[in-house]
Amino acid sequence: MNLNKLVRASIFAALAIGAGFSLLMIPNVELITVIIFTAGLYLGPVWGLIVGGTAEMIFSGLNPLGSGLSFPPLFFAQVIGMAGIGFAGGLFHGVFMIREYSKQKVIAIGFTGFALTFIFDSLTTLSYPLSAGFDLSRTIGLYISGIGFTLLHQVANGVIFAIGVPRITKFLAK
Repeated sequence: MNLNKLVRASIFAALAIGAGFSLLMIPNVELITVIIFTAGLYLGPVWGLIVGGTAEMIFSGLNPLGSGLSFPPLFFAQVIGMAGIGFAGGLFHGVFMIREYSKQKVIAIGFTGFALTFIFDSLTTLSYPLSAGFDLSRTIGLYISGIGFTLLHQVANGVIFAIGVPRITKFLAK
């Protein structure tokens, strides 16, 4: 095991958890996703997966507004979703780990943030009806009823990715 990467992964995980708690009272605006994606971007897919899973496990499990541990299907969907975002960050290393971003790259990273958040929100939204045994029509109805709430989260993360990732990678890219 590479001790240097372990320490950097620990720093990213701590940063994600701290940023998550700092914005806890602002609905649908969070920095956890962009930090975990950047961890994968910088450290690679496996370390991104580890950072994402670990950070979300701690953040969700210890959340004072409602621990994810109270509903295990949601908790596992959150952990799997964030681990996937960290892994995806590592897969996009060759595309987004650059010093200078063109307008097209800024749009692309914003869309990436939007799309990854859409996947995460879909996993977490569907965790309840699928675990409760809802039929297809009720599951679709529940999913559609949450679109307004999740769309705000997806747009916010798209903007956060477009603003944040180019500024962060400027200092991390070699």
